[in-house]
Amino acid sequence: MKNVSTIHNCYGCGVCAVSCGKKIINIRLNEDGFYAPYIDEPEKCMECGICLDVCAFNHKERALKPEEVQIKSWAAWSNDEAVRRKCSSGGIGFEIGKQLIEQGFRAVGCRYDINEQRAEHYIATTVEEFVQSIGSKYIQSYTEEAFKLIKRKGQKYLIIGTPCQIDSFRRMIRKFRCEENFILMDFYCHCVPSMLAWKAYIKMLEPKIGEVTYASWRNKFEYGWHDSWLMGVDGVNTSIPVDWRESYDLLLREKKTFIQSRMSQGDLFYRLFLGDICLGPQCENSCKYKYDQSSADIRIGDLWGEIYKNDDEGVSALVAFTEKGRQIVEGLKSVTLVEHPFEVVAEGQMKKNAEAKSMKSVIMILLRNGFSLNGISFKVVIFIQKVISKIARII
Repeated sequence: MKNVSTIHNCYGCGVCAVSCGKKIINIRLNEDGFYAPYIDEPEKCMECGICLDVCAFNHKERALKPEEVQIKSWAAWSNDEAVRRKCSSGGIGFEIGKQLIEQGFRAVGCRYDINEQRAEHYIATTVEEFVQSIGSKYIQSYTEEAFKLIKRKGQKYLIIGTPCQIDSFRRMIRKFRCEENFILMDFYCHCVPSMLAWKAYIKMLEPKIGEVTYASWRNKFEYGWHDSWLMGVDGVNTSIPVDWRESYDLLLREKKTFIQSRMSQGDLFYRLFLGDICLGPQCENSCKYKYDQSSADIRIGDLWGEIYKNDDEGVSALVAFTEKGRQIVEGLKSVTLVEHPFEVVAEGQMKKNAEAKSMKSVIMILLRNGFSLNGISFKVVIFIQKVISKIARII
């Protein structure tokens, strides 16, 4: 049939479900823990092909044409010390969203849902609501419910997502001729790990801390930005719940969470994720958004490299890919912008896809079968992968 049922191991962006006029496409996790589209009532499909038109995975080229790209790049950070301290790097993404909300936009960002134990997109209409989007989330985001609430006309939005989510979203708003109502912002993306890995990690922690109430993937409070690979995870036994109705000042300045685990680079979840042992095949085989490739108006990320190597407060990489993006950036207040060539701003960012490691198939079997991350099986497999990687580097 002429629909996404013919597509497998896609980006799981959810835009096809939003675009379907019959509302018969649903997004849910597949057996390997990655979001994928499912058509539950295929007999209702009219084979209009819209779901394929808006699918970034279904196209070799990006939605943003080369002639539309006008790259300008900066090092950037918030002038508010509390914002800069709370965010993963320089806080520039939060400042962009904050200023646009104050101008009447709605911001569609990503937060951690403690009830579903997942990252999910949501719509923020106030700065207080947008605070929930602060921080990195190194798991795939569920988008369908939030994206379906977006009005294509009569309201302006900032949409924040992974490069593949943004590419599909660009295709959709062009298809429905409402592009002028949207500002699109993506970020430098490593890849996404299987949600099975995150669920196994949560299952490992809960006997110690209780049901998880908060997760922070990049916690720089203790050791600073350059050594911020710390998991900050709170549970019902360790934390005071956050009331998101509180004022912006209280949310940013009161240290109510970030109490528990403080696990280092040796942490098991990071070994699986950054070790490229449980990444999605769509990321390994089909990512076309590395380095200077994007369909967004604006891209953000960490600015690694020589120039800011001694700055432990956090510095954001900030790139405008379009004229619209440049105007937004240059109109920002309460931030510091230092213009640099793109090569400086993108220093340290991936230029090609991650590749599947030799032990990935074994890891995925263990995850599918519910093996504990603390168990001997995982420890042996991760040790073997570590040895193989060291030998490969020597050779």
